[in-house]
Parts: sequence; structure tokens; C-alpha cells
Amino acid sequence: QVQLVESGGGLVQAGGSLRLSCAASGRTFSTYVMGWFRQAPGKEREFVAHISWSGGSTSYADSVKGRFTISRDNAKNTVYLQMNSLKPEDTAVYYCAGIERRFYIGSPSTGYDYWGQGTLVTVSS
Repeated sequence: QVQLVESGGGLVQAGGSLRLSCAASGRTFSTYVMGWFRQAPGKEREFVAHISWSGGSTSYADSVKGRFTISRDNAKNTVYLQMNSLKPEDTAVYYCAGIERRFYIGSPSTGYDYWGQGTLVTVSS
């Protein structure tokens, strides 16, 4: 089992950057596939990005491709989301999520078992 805690959210102007972090407890973080999701006010939660347990494979939603980068440091039990060229429509609560690789069925946007509490990102125009 793993517990996830996000940080790094805040208020930023359009065009700016933020880096979100998700710290995981437990000794088996390196065996988890990790993802970032977001939920804007009045909207459903949506997939943002995922990274494989080793960091060798990543995927992104079309809406963030080329602007956001997901990475991980297994030695620090942390996954990151670097967000550049932020737009007002990126405003949302951002959540990290994890699933053990033995349960991962190859769908980057579904099936996660563990979720953080979220961190709010607000992009002003």
C-alpha cells in the first residue's frame, strides 16, 4: 500500500510555469505506475499524464502534450509534473494516482488504486 501527498500548486499567470510533486510513502514506490489527473470546477476528473514504474514510458493527454512533462525519482519516492505555458483552462485540482505494476493492464488513464488529496492550480488570464 502507498500513500500519496501532492504539493506545489498555487496561483500563476497565464504563460507561467509550476512544478507539482507527489511524495509517496512505502518502500515499493518503484513498482508503481503513476499518473496525474485533474478536475476543474463543474467538470469530471480527466487524465493528464502517466509514467511507467521505471520512468521509461510516458503518455499525455492531447490538451497538455508539449507543455507538461511527467517524471519520477524512485530514490526519492516522488513523481513530478512540470507544467509550462499554463493556460486558464489548466485551472483545476491536480491529483496523483498509483497502481502496482502487477495490476496494471496497460491503460494509462484508468484503474488506479491509490490517490492523493489533490493540490489546486489556478491560472489567471
